[in-house]
Amino acid sequence: MSAPKSTARSGKYKHRAPNPIWTLTEGRWVFEAAQFYALRPLLKRLPKGDGHPVIVFPGFMASKLSTAPLRKLLKDLGYTSYDWGLGRNLRFNDEVEAKMLELLKSTFEKHGQKVSLIGWSLGGVFVREIAKIYPQYVRGVITLGSPITGPRHAARARPLFEYLNGKPSPETAERLKQLHVPPPVPSTSIYSRSDGIVHWHGSVQDDVDQAENIEVYGSHLGMGVNVSIMYIIADRLTQAEESWTPFDRSGLKRFLFKAPRHFQRELGDFY
Repeated sequence: MSAPKSTARSGKYKHRAPNPIWTLTEGRWVFEAAQFYALRPLLKRLPKGDGHPVIVFPGFMASKLSTAPLRKLLKDLGYTSYDWGLGRNLRFNDEVEAKMLELLKSTFEKHGQKVSLIGWSLGGVFVREIAKIYPQYVRGVITLGSPITGPRHAARARPLFEYLNGKPSPETAERLKQLHVPPPVPSTSIYSRSDGIVHWHGSVQDDVDQAENIEVYGSHLGMGVNVSIMYIIADRLTQAEESWTPFDRSGLKRFLFKAPRHFQRELGDFY
C-alpha cells in the first residue's frame, strides 16, 4: 500500500458536528425505507454474487434488526450473509473485539473463502480495525457513514458512547490516532453530506491504493435501506478477488455518485 498523497487540498477539515438541520431531519430515513421496499423487486435484479460470505455490522445502539433488510438483499443476490452476532452495539472492550475477530476467522474457515465486511457507522470503524488485524481473511471492507478519519466530536453520538464506555484508555487513545489509516485490503467509504449523525468529512478516507470514497444523497439512519447504497454495495461485492478497481462514475452515474472535494487534514488536531 502506498503512503497517503501529499497533494495540496482546497480546504481544511471542519472540526465540528453535523449541521443541526440535518440532525433534526434524520426522520428522512422513513422515506428511504419506503423507497427501498417499493423498489425491492428491482433490487433483486442487481448483479448477482459468487456466494462468498459477507458479515454486516450494525451502528452504535443498533442491533441485527437494523441490518436485516440489507442482509436479506445480499442473500437474494447470492451471498451468504451474517449478522455480527453480538446483539445491540453499545460497548466496546477487549472481549467484544476478540469475539469479532473469532467470527471473522471462523467464517473464513467455514467457507474456505475470504470474507467481505460491511459496517454501518460505528460498525464501520470495527470492520476496518479487525481487517487490519486479520487482513488474510478479508476480501474487502465497505463502510456506511462511519467516523473513520475525523475527530471524535464530529459524531453526535460521542457523548453517549463515552458515557457507556468511559474515556478511552491510553492504549485505545493511541489506536484512535490511527483510525484514518485504511486497512491493507480494498476499502470503500460511502458517505452523505446531509448525514446528521457523523460529519461527512469524518468519513472520507485517505488517498491510498485500493481505498475510495463515494458520496450519496440521504440520511445517516437510512443508509441501511438507501437504494443508491444498495447499488454500490452490489457493484463492489461482485468484483473478483484480487481484481479490485475503483467504482465507475462514468455516464449518468456521475450525477448520483460523487467523489469528495479534496481538503487538508491536520491529524495532530484530531484527538
